[in-house]
Amino acid sequence: MTCDRCRQPMNVHRVSWFNVDRICEGCQSEEEAHPDFQNAREVEHAAVVAGDLNFPGVGWPGRDGRVMRGA
Repeated sequence: MTCDRCRQPMNVHRVSWFNVDRICEGCQSEEEAHPDFQNAREVEHAAVVAGDLNFPGVGWPGRDGRVMRGA
């Protein structure tokens, strides 16, 4: 299996908070350091509470991008 972001092989993965990418530990650390990480988690939580169990996320804005707040 390879990371959806960096395309490196991985044995362990998790799903991104920003979208449905399967990411490696390195990309996970990068994601957690992103300034919009908490916003992505809050938006997903609100979607799940509202009943959307297939929420696709707010979208990965990239390392230097930002998420639109209305997402």
